[in-house]
Amino acid sequence: MAGWHSRVFLMNFRLSKRPTQLILLVFIALLQTGCSSVFFYPDKVTYITPDRLNLEYEDIYLDTADGETLHGWWLPALTEEPAKGTVYYLHGNAQNVSAHILNVAWLPEQGYNVFAIDYRGYGQSTGAPDIEGALHDTETGLRWLAERHPENDHPLFLLGQSLGGGLGIALASEWVQRSEQPQLSGVILDGTFSGFRLIAREKLGEFWLTWPFQIPLSWSITDDYEGVDRIANIAPVPVKIIHSARDGIIPFHHGMRLYEAAEQPKDFLRTDTPHGATFVLPAYREAVLEFMDGAF
Repeated sequence: MAGWHSRVFLMNFRLSKRPTQLILLVFIALLQTGCSSVFFYPDKVTYITPDRLNLEYEDIYLDTADGETLHGWWLPALTEEPAKGTVYYLHGNAQNVSAHILNVAWLPEQGYNVFAIDYRGYGQSTGAPDIEGALHDTETGLRWLAERHPENDHPLFLLGQSLGGGLGIALASEWVQRSEQPQLSGVILDGTFSGFRLIAREKLGEFWLTWPFQIPLSWSITDDYEGVDRIANIAPVPVKIIHSARDGIIPFHHGMRLYEAAEQPKDFLRTDTPHGATFVLPAYREAVLEFMDGAF
Protein backbone atom coordinates (compact mmCIF):
# COMPACT_ATOMS: atom_id res chain seq x y z
CA MET A 1 0.00 0.00 0.00
CA ALA A 2 3.06 2.24 -0.01
CA GLY A 3 2.75 5.71 -1.47
CA TRP A 4 -0.85 5.45 -2.47
CA HIS A 5 -1.62 9.07 -1.64
CA SER A 6 0.87 10.59 -3.97
CA ARG A 7 -0.25 9.27 -7.32
CA VAL A 8 -3.78 10.59 -7.15
CA PHE A 9 -3.45 13.69 -5.11
CA LEU A 10 -0.18 15.41 -5.88
CA MET A 11 -0.88 15.53 -9.58
CA ASN A 12 -3.90 17.68 -8.91
CA PHE A 13 -1.94 19.90 -6.55
CA ARG A 14 0.00 21.20 -9.52
CA LEU A 15 -3.16 22.15 -11.35
CA SER A 16 -4.34 24.83 -9.03
CA LYS A 17 -3.06 26.81 -6.10
CA ARG A 18 -6.52 27.90 -5.01
CA PRO A 19 -7.67 25.62 -2.19
CA THR A 20 -11.34 25.51 -3.10
CA GLN A 21 -10.68 24.54 -6.70
CA LEU A 22 -8.02 22.11 -5.62
CA ILE A 23 -10.31 20.31 -3.20
CA LEU A 24 -13.07 20.20 -5.77
CA LEU A 25 -10.73 18.72 -8.37
CA VAL A 26 -9.56 16.04 -5.99
CA PHE A 27 -13.10 15.18 -4.95
CA ILE A 28 -14.26 14.87 -8.57
CA ALA A 29 -11.20 12.87 -9.63
CA LEU A 30 -11.64 10.36 -6.85
CA LEU A 31 -15.33 9.97 -7.49
CA GLN A 32 -14.63 9.35 -11.18
CA THR A 33 -12.12 6.61 -10.44
CA GLY A 34 -14.30 5.14 -7.74
CA CYS A 35 -11.19 5.08 -5.53
CA SER A 36 -10.66 1.42 -6.46
CA SER A 37 -7.54 2.26 -8.46
CA VAL A 38 -5.76 3.57 -5.38
CA PHE A 39 -5.27 -0.01 -4.21
CA PHE A 40 -3.11 -0.93 -7.20
CA TYR A 41 0.41 0.20 -8.15
CA PRO A 42 1.54 -2.22 -10.85
CA ASP A 43 4.56 -1.89 -13.09
CA LYS A 44 6.15 -3.90 -15.88
CA VAL A 45 9.72 -3.99 -14.62
CA THR A 46 11.37 -7.38 -14.13
CA TYR A 47 13.26 -7.01 -10.86
CA ILE A 48 14.50 -10.56 -10.45
CA THR A 49 13.72 -13.95 -11.91
CA PRO A 50 13.73 -17.21 -9.94
CA ASP A 51 16.81 -18.58 -11.71
CA ARG A 52 18.84 -15.74 -10.19
CA LEU A 53 17.86 -17.23 -6.82
CA ASN A 54 18.93 -20.73 -7.90
CA LEU A 55 15.31 -21.82 -8.17
CA GLU A 56 13.74 -23.94 -10.88
CA TYR A 57 10.68 -22.30 -12.37
CA GLU A 58 8.09 -22.44 -15.12
CA ASP A 59 6.28 -19.50 -16.69
CA ILE A 60 2.53 -20.04 -16.52
CA TYR A 61 0.04 -18.11 -18.64
CA LEU A 62 -3.67 -18.32 -17.84
CA ASP A 63 -6.64 -16.94 -19.77
CA THR A 64 -9.41 -15.31 -17.77
CA ALA A 65 -13.09 -15.56 -18.61
CA ASP A 66 -13.15 -11.88 -19.62
CA GLY A 67 -10.27 -12.09 -22.09
CA GLU A 68 -7.19 -11.17 -20.06
CA THR A 69 -3.99 -13.18 -19.84
CA LEU A 70 -2.35 -13.67 -16.46
CA HIS A 71 1.27 -14.55 -15.86
CA GLY A 72 2.58 -16.55 -12.96
CA TRP A 73 5.57 -18.56 -11.81
CA TRP A 74 5.49 -22.19 -10.76
CA LEU A 75 8.37 -22.99 -8.43
CA PRO A 76 8.68 -26.73 -7.73
CA ALA A 77 9.94 -28.02 -4.40
CA LEU A 78 13.69 -28.61 -4.41
CA THR A 79 13.79 -31.61 -2.08
CA GLU A 80 14.41 -35.17 -3.22
CA GLU A 81 11.29 -36.36 -1.44
CA PRO A 82 7.84 -35.64 -2.87
CA ALA A 83 6.64 -32.10 -2.15
CA LYS A 84 5.02 -31.61 1.26
CA GLY A 85 2.41 -29.37 -0.31
CA THR A 86 1.81 -26.29 -2.45
CA VAL A 87 1.62 -22.63 -1.44
CA TYR A 88 -0.51 -20.29 -3.53
CA TYR A 89 1.07 -16.85 -3.06
CA LEU A 90 -0.80 -13.57 -3.56
CA HIS A 91 1.49 -10.55 -3.42
CA GLY A 92 1.00 -6.96 -2.28
CA ASN A 93 -0.16 -3.99 -4.30
CA ALA A 94 3.08 -2.52 -5.66
CA GLN A 95 5.22 -3.46 -8.69
CA ASN A 96 4.71 -7.11 -9.68
CA VAL A 97 5.55 -10.67 -8.71
CA SER A 98 9.23 -10.28 -9.58
CA ALA A 99 9.55 -7.69 -6.80
CA HIS A 100 7.85 -9.95 -4.24
CA ILE A 101 9.27 -13.36 -5.08
CA LEU A 102 11.87 -13.19 -2.31
CA ASN A 103 9.01 -13.50 0.18
CA VAL A 104 8.44 -17.10 -0.92
CA ALA A 105 11.76 -18.05 -2.52
CA TRP A 106 12.75 -19.90 0.66
CA LEU A 107 9.83 -22.33 0.49
CA PRO A 108 10.98 -24.71 -2.32
CA GLU A 109 14.05 -25.82 -0.37
CA GLN A 110 11.71 -26.53 2.55
CA GLY A 111 9.76 -28.97 0.41
CA TYR A 112 6.91 -26.78 -0.82
CA ASN A 113 5.86 -25.95 -4.35
CA VAL A 114 4.97 -22.31 -4.87
CA PHE A 115 2.61 -20.77 -7.39
CA ALA A 116 2.78 -16.97 -7.56
CA ILE A 117 0.51 -15.01 -9.86
CA ASP A 118 0.37 -11.45 -11.14
CA TYR A 119 -3.05 -9.80 -11.14
CA ARG A 120 -4.25 -8.12 -14.32
CA GLY A 121 -2.11 -5.10 -15.18
CA TYR A 122 0.88 -6.36 -13.19
CA GLY A 123 4.10 -7.57 -14.82
CA GLN A 124 3.37 -9.66 -17.91
CA SER A 125 -0.37 -9.87 -17.16
CA THR A 126 -2.63 -7.90 -19.49
CA GLY A 127 -5.39 -5.47 -18.58
CA ALA A 128 -5.88 -2.87 -15.87
CA PRO A 129 -6.42 -3.75 -12.22
CA ASP A 130 -9.47 -3.17 -10.08
CA ILE A 131 -10.87 -5.00 -7.08
CA GLU A 132 -13.40 -7.13 -8.94
CA GLY A 133 -10.92 -8.07 -11.67
CA ALA A 134 -8.18 -8.96 -9.19
CA LEU A 135 -10.59 -11.19 -7.29
CA HIS A 136 -11.44 -13.04 -10.49
CA ASP A 137 -7.71 -13.37 -11.22
CA THR A 138 -6.98 -14.96 -7.87
CA GLU A 139 -9.74 -17.48 -8.47
CA THR A 140 -8.38 -18.22 -11.95
CA GLY A 141 -5.03 -19.05 -10.40
CA LEU A 142 -6.52 -21.24 -7.71
CA ARG A 143 -8.59 -23.19 -10.24
CA TRP A 144 -5.43 -23.83 -12.26
CA LEU A 145 -3.79 -25.21 -9.13
CA ALA A 146 -6.86 -27.33 -8.43
CA GLU A 147 -6.55 -28.90 -11.86
CA ARG A 148 -2.81 -29.51 -11.37
CA HIS A 149 -3.26 -31.04 -7.91
CA PRO A 150 -6.86 -32.24 -7.64
CA GLU A 151 -6.08 -34.73 -4.89
CA ASN A 152 -7.10 -33.77 -1.35
CA ASP A 153 -4.10 -35.56 0.20
CA HIS A 154 -1.75 -32.92 -1.27
CA PRO A 155 -1.83 -29.99 1.18
CA LEU A 156 -2.72 -26.66 -0.40
CA PHE A 157 -2.08 -23.38 1.42
CA LEU A 158 -2.93 -19.79 0.55
CA LEU A 159 -0.40 -17.14 1.58
CA GLY A 160 -1.50 -13.53 1.07
CA GLN A 161 0.50 -10.45 1.93
CA SER A 162 -1.06 -7.00 2.35
CA LEU A 163 -3.43 -6.55 -0.63
CA GLY A 164 -2.92 -10.22 -1.44
CA GLY A 165 -4.32 -11.09 1.96
CA GLY A 166 -7.38 -8.93 1.41
CA LEU A 167 -8.02 -10.69 -1.87
CA GLY A 168 -7.16 -14.05 -0.34
CA ILE A 169 -9.75 -13.76 2.44
CA ALA A 170 -12.53 -13.23 -0.10
CA LEU A 171 -11.24 -16.07 -2.27
CA ALA A 172 -10.77 -18.54 0.57
CA SER A 173 -14.14 -17.81 2.14
CA GLU A 174 -15.92 -18.43 -1.16
CA TRP A 175 -13.85 -21.57 -1.81
CA VAL A 176 -14.73 -23.01 1.57
CA GLN A 177 -18.40 -22.03 1.51
CA ARG A 178 -18.85 -23.61 -1.93
CA SER A 179 -17.04 -26.78 -0.80
CA GLU A 180 -14.65 -26.47 -3.73
CA GLN A 181 -12.01 -29.16 -4.23
CA PRO A 182 -9.26 -29.66 -3.34
CA GLN A 183 -9.80 -28.33 0.13
CA LEU A 184 -7.55 -25.62 1.47
CA SER A 185 -5.25 -26.87 4.22
CA GLY A 186 -4.55 -23.45 5.70
CA VAL A 187 -4.65 -19.70 5.07
CA ILE A 188 -1.78 -17.40 6.06
CA LEU A 189 -2.34 -13.63 6.10
CA ASP A 190 0.63 -11.30 6.53
CA GLY A 191 0.22 -7.54 7.04
CA THR A 192 -3.33 -7.62 5.71
CA PHE A 193 -5.93 -4.89 6.12
CA SER A 194 -9.26 -5.78 7.64
CA GLY A 195 -11.38 -4.23 4.90
CA PHE A 196 -11.00 -2.42 1.58
CA ARG A 197 -13.37 0.36 2.56
CA LEU A 198 -11.96 0.70 6.05
CA ILE A 199 -8.33 1.06 5.02
CA ALA A 200 -9.32 3.51 2.28
CA ARG A 201 -11.14 5.67 4.80
CA GLU A 202 -8.15 5.58 7.15
CA LYS A 203 -5.72 6.60 4.42
CA LEU A 204 -7.98 9.37 3.17
CA GLY A 205 -8.20 10.63 6.73
CA GLU A 206 -4.41 10.90 7.01
CA PHE A 207 -4.13 13.48 4.23
CA TRP A 208 -5.35 17.01 4.87
CA LEU A 209 -6.69 17.44 1.37
CA THR A 210 -8.96 14.41 1.51
CA TRP A 211 -9.68 14.38 5.22
CA PRO A 212 -13.02 16.20 4.80
CA PHE A 213 -14.14 13.62 2.22
CA GLN A 214 -12.92 10.43 3.84
CA ILE A 215 -16.40 9.10 4.52
CA PRO A 216 -18.18 9.92 1.21
CA LEU A 217 -15.16 8.89 -0.87
CA SER A 218 -14.77 5.60 0.97
CA TRP A 219 -18.39 4.81 0.12
CA SER A 220 -17.35 4.63 -3.53
CA ILE A 221 -15.47 1.43 -2.66
CA THR A 222 -17.49 -1.74 -2.41
CA ASP A 223 -17.89 -3.25 1.05
CA ASP A 224 -18.78 -6.67 -0.37
CA TYR A 225 -15.32 -8.06 0.38
CA GLU A 226 -14.46 -6.68 3.81
CA GLY A 227 -12.12 -9.12 5.49
CA VAL A 228 -13.72 -8.83 8.92
CA ASP A 229 -17.07 -9.83 7.42
CA ARG A 230 -15.72 -12.82 5.54
CA ILE A 231 -12.84 -14.32 7.49
CA ALA A 232 -15.13 -16.37 9.75
CA ASN A 233 -16.36 -18.21 6.67
CA ILE A 234 -12.90 -19.72 6.15
CA ALA A 235 -13.42 -22.01 9.17
CA PRO A 236 -12.83 -24.88 9.72
CA VAL A 237 -9.73 -24.26 7.59
CA PRO A 238 -6.95 -23.06 9.96
CA VAL A 239 -6.00 -19.40 9.68
CA LYS A 240 -2.70 -17.85 10.73
CA ILE A 241 -2.61 -14.07 10.97
CA ILE A 242 0.75 -12.31 11.01
CA HIS A 243 1.06 -8.61 11.72
CA SER A 244 3.91 -6.41 12.81
CA ALA A 245 3.64 -3.95 15.63
CA ARG A 246 5.93 -1.77 13.50
CA ASP A 247 3.87 -1.96 10.32
CA GLY A 248 3.84 1.61 9.04
CA ILE A 249 1.53 0.92 6.09
CA ILE A 250 -1.24 -1.29 7.48
CA PRO A 251 -1.64 -0.47 11.19
CA PHE A 252 -1.42 -3.29 13.70
CA HIS A 253 -5.05 -3.03 14.73
CA HIS A 254 -6.09 -4.41 11.33
CA GLY A 255 -4.42 -7.71 12.13
CA MET A 256 -6.08 -7.81 15.53
CA ARG A 257 -9.51 -7.10 14.03
CA LEU A 258 -9.07 -9.97 11.60
CA TYR A 259 -7.98 -12.30 14.36
CA GLU A 260 -10.96 -11.39 16.54
CA ALA A 261 -13.36 -11.89 13.63
CA ALA A 262 -11.90 -15.26 12.60
CA GLU A 263 -13.28 -18.53 13.93
CA GLN A 264 -11.18 -21.35 15.39
CA PRO A 265 -8.78 -22.82 14.51
CA LYS A 266 -6.78 -19.62 14.32
CA ASP A 267 -3.39 -18.35 15.36
CA PHE A 268 -1.81 -14.90 15.67
CA LEU A 269 1.88 -14.08 15.27
CA ARG A 270 2.95 -10.63 16.38
CA THR A 271 6.09 -9.64 14.53
CA ASP A 272 8.53 -6.75 14.60
CA THR A 273 9.53 -5.93 11.03
CA PRO A 274 8.59 -3.28 8.48
CA HIS A 275 5.60 -3.90 6.23
CA GLY A 276 6.23 -6.79 3.84
CA ALA A 277 9.51 -7.82 5.46
CA THR A 278 8.27 -10.64 7.67
CA PHE A 279 10.20 -13.44 6.03
CA VAL A 280 13.54 -11.73 6.27
CA LEU A 281 13.79 -13.24 9.73
CA PRO A 282 14.27 -17.05 9.96
CA ALA A 283 12.19 -17.26 13.15
CA TYR A 284 9.08 -16.03 11.32
CA ARG A 285 9.71 -18.45 8.45
CA GLU A 286 9.93 -21.25 10.99
CA ALA A 287 6.61 -20.21 12.53
CA VAL A 288 4.91 -20.51 9.16
CA LEU A 289 6.52 -23.90 8.51
CA GLU A 290 5.28 -25.15 11.87
CA PHE A 291 1.77 -23.96 11.02
CA MET A 292 1.82 -25.79 7.69
CA ASP A 293 3.43 -28.93 9.13
CA GLY A 294 0.64 -29.00 11.69
CA ALA A 295 -1.91 -29.37 8.90
CA PHE A 296 -0.60 -32.83 7.94
